[in-house]
Amino acid sequence: MNPITYEFKLGDCLEKLKEQGDKSIDLVVTSPPYNIGLKYNKYKDKKPREQYLEWIYDIFVELKRILKDDGNIFLNMGYTNKDPWISMEVALKLKGLFTLQNNITWVKSISIGEGKDDTHGHFKPINSDRYINVTNENLYHFTKTDKIKINRNAVGVPYKWESNLIDRKTGKHRIDKKTGKPMENKRCKGNTWFIPYETIWNKSQKGFHPATFPEGLVEHCIKISDVKNGVVLDPFIGSGTTIRTAKKMNDNNKEYNLSGIGFDIDEKYIEYCNESIKG
Repeated sequence: MNPITYEFKLGDCLEKLKEQGDKSIDLVVTSPPYNIGLKYNKYKDKKPREQYLEWIYDIFVELKRILKDDGNIFLNMGYTNKDPWISMEVALKLKGLFTLQNNITWVKSISIGEGKDDTHGHFKPINSDRYINVTNENLYHFTKTDKIKINRNAVGVPYKWESNLIDRKTGKHRIDKKTGKPMENKRCKGNTWFIPYETIWNKSQKGFHPATFPEGLVEHCIKISDVKNGVVLDPFIGSGTTIRTAKKMNDNNKEYNLSGIGFDIDEKYIEYCNESIKG
């Protein structure tokens, strides 16, 4: 078993990716700038459209090179009402490089029922007489082929009716054909994941980032990929959520032995990542 390491490297992600060895990464969980004009410390989030898409493409060419043949990439992309196409255009740009094995919707906030307490999660509200609030983002699961096995039940949910676990012919508990053991009370939760934001950071808070995803989203990606001993990479590490989540999974479960690598062009984020990973 390889020793666990956490590395945060300052520099342009495209150049840093070129320093990585071929087929050296097991899992990529990342969220690049969406090109929608968010205010970062250094990065200018508004490139000309084709320039942005070519930049993303070049990065993913390198990600394909360093990804193991059975590896997984989870790409989180957001959008705005004024630019609803950007997420889809990025996914289409990568069509020739990868298989889109699963297309997941990350639900940040959801309202069920009519009561004021029936809304769960957070979203950025807008004041508009044309648009509705955006309460979801895309999570694209890319692989090199469409034959990569995943562990769906690792993020599964219980059956609503436990009678699903009973074989109708024998009246006995169903047996899992893979394990030979009684079937676990879990089923695939589908490709809609409700994972709410944590409390929004104050802009003056150290490590503040304008576009974070929750640790729960990363945890889902790690679990469903079934990577327990390997290297997790985020080429846009920001405040460090991807690697920090991998570390927490290592700390909380002896089954996990995950190392992490993250890149960013902003020394403030790299400094924060190095500090927070020690906590």
